[in-house]
Amino acid sequence: MPTDPGSGAARTFRAASGPVFLVLCSLLALFLLGDAVVRAGWGQSLLLAPWILLGLWVVYEVAFVSFVRIDDAEATVQNMLRRTTFGWRRVRDIDLRWQLVFSLDDGTDVTCYGGPARARQRRAAGRQDEEPKAPASLRDLTDIRDRWEASDPAADAPIRRSWDRPALLALAVILVWAAVAVFIANAG
Repeated sequence: MPTDPGSGAARTFRAASGPVFLVLCSLLALFLLGDAVVRAGWGQSLLLAPWILLGLWVVYEVAFVSFVRIDDAEATVQNMLRRTTFGWRRVRDIDLRWQLVFSLDDGTDVTCYGGPARARQRRAAGRQDEEPKAPASLRDLTDIRDRWEASDPAADAPIRRSWDRPALLALAVILVWAAVAVFIANAG
């Protein structure tokens, strides 16, 4: 990962626990679906699958999908289903409260659920004469602020807010599948 703010490469910040939690829940879902196929057959498994996939979709949205991506021209913040993209010149301030917060020039604050977050300070397990390290969240905040301060004055992209359409489409497919499963289960 680049440490030089002017290096031009995009950098993405995401909660470290999100991918781990998603993989563990995916393995659990795969086990449950496999168990349903072995015990009840394919037909019953297809009736159970949308409920397991709905739970996995919720885990994906809550634990994994939120992120902050920065480059030299703009920043993108995705908080679950909402995505906000803005040029660096639209930023008035960047702060680290419990999560990273961008204050924009239109008067709104964008709190980043997937970016750096304030954590408790670790106890010094090493020697007493060692210099304590800065928390990772503060190092990330410094990297983001450096990128902001070093940005090109022409990095004036407008503030764009949008929905995560692929995730909404996946949710719609799962909900239709679940409705069909309920209809089939009640019919027979």
